[in-house]
Amino acid sequence: MKRFKGYFVFIIIILIIVLSFFIFFKKNSKKVSGVNIKGYESKKPIVIVVDLEANTLGVFQKDKLLKTYTVAGGKPSTPSPIGTWTIISKDTWGEGFGGRWMGFNVPWGKYGIHGTDKPGSIGWSSSHGCIRMRNNDVKELYKITPHGTKVIINGGPYGNFGSYLRPLEPGMRGSDVYEVQKYLKEKGYYNGNPDGVYGERMKAIVHKFQKDNKLPISNIINAAFYKKLGIELEE
Repeated sequence: MKRFKGYFVFIIIILIIVLSFFIFFKKNSKKVSGVNIKGYESKKPIVIVVDLEANTLGVFQKDKLLKTYTVAGGKPSTPSPIGTWTIISKDTWGEGFGGRWMGFNVPWGKYGIHGTDKPGSIGWSSSHGCIRMRNNDVKELYKITPHGTKVIINGGPYGNFGSYLRPLEPGMRGSDVYEVQKYLKEKGYYNGNPDGVYGERMKAIVHKFQKDNKLPISNIINAAFYKKLGIELEE
């Protein structure tokens, strides 16, 4: 009888240990349902890095690359916003966006990460400026991307200018316009906050800078203008 009681107590202790371990594991589990990202920890922030030249999106956590997705960036005529941005909106939009939208705080337009009903467009520069993903991929990313997540978009070796200095003219918008406005602001020509849009106000500022620096008056920001502004690209 005593031996039986001993076995019974022993079994109860084992069951308590197993149950406690199960509860602890479940409570502290770091796996998010539907997310297949090895090493991901739900309580740690992530950083998203997009390489427009390689058409890839990497998910980093604690400086460690967890997963890479193939994506589509903007066409040359509708470039993606190069720079460091923040996720400020999330939504479950329709089929054309793969049911998921994560918007950036870009001042010159509405840009973000979303899915697509054109999977053949993934892997090359084909979008209107947003970062397109395959629908299953964007649904997975959406689950682990809270508001406030940092998104770094790299477009080439020259920072916000991407891979070259494109001639700028009224009506254009983008990271390079934004960067030129910042340079003009530093030199005392541009008042207010840069917005990345080459509008009428910027055109007047461009003409004044050209006049002060003995450049031909033109709406186009060309190589000579860039040089006078102090922008010369070197690898």
